[in-house]
Amino acid sequence: MPVHNKRSIQVAVISDLHLGMRGCHAEALLNYLKSIKPEVLILNGDIIDIWQFKKKYFPPAHMQVVRELLSMIARDTKVYYITGNHDELFRRFNGFKVGNFELVNKVVLQIDGKQAWFFHGDIFDVTMQYSKWLTKLGGKGYDLLIAVNQFINAISIRMGRGRISLSKRVKESVKGAVKYINQFELVAAEIAISSGYDFVVCGHIHQPADREITTEEGRVRYLNSGDWVENCTALEYNEGQWRIHSEPHVAPTPKHERVQEPKIEALFEEMLLEFSIKKPNI
Repeated sequence: MPVHNKRSIQVAVISDLHLGMRGCHAEALLNYLKSIKPEVLILNGDIIDIWQFKKKYFPPAHMQVVRELLSMIARDTKVYYITGNHDELFRRFNGFKVGNFELVNKVVLQIDGKQAWFFHGDIFDVTMQYSKWLTKLGGKGYDLLIAVNQFINAISIRMGRGRISLSKRVKESVKGAVKYINQFELVAAEIAISSGYDFVVCGHIHQPADREITTEEGRVRYLNSGDWVENCTALEYNEGQWRIHSEPHVAPTPKHERVQEPKIEALFEEMLLEFSIKKPNI
């Protein structure tokens, strides 16, 4: 087990871990989490891939990541869990708080005198394709956008088309992916500028980024924390500076060294135990 010298940082942002998905680099993620001591940790959506739960895949390394996150909460790190499309089931619990943990749909933080707006970004899959006027509602209408997204996905599922997802479009063509990413970044910037934010921080598109975007209405710094399926990246803010951290990939533990994979129910039990919450009667 490597010895980690923890780096103290003000804010760390990770997104698109997709715990429960075979492509998740849980070992690299665990190394990263053990190497930092953030005052605030923002989990910016698609942390637990609930879409994958039916496959009953949740190996020990993924459970270790959950345990490390829980231990960070116990060590007085403020943790915001922002819901995404792959863990949208949690959106019904928006506003839930326990200890240093808070489950939300979006977060606005005052960082060194500047306003930073954090959200996952999956709502743009719907608004850019169907109703761009909805994006003009800005930050104040974000909850409505989420409701619209869930409504359209519900209809899409009933029609047998599945959820509206970026991944299918990205796989269709590189040109299409580049166009989508550029449009995603521009829409995020336009909303942030109209709402008066200095930083807009997203996830969802698995594309780490840090750049200034200027429109006719103003300027904003657009940041994206990337993912832990392809890039193994995180965003960090410390001493007035944002930076993209890239963690080296780690080879998964060979199968013959793995212990028996826990059941998905064990994840729920683990969280209840950590928070000392009684299991509800269902």
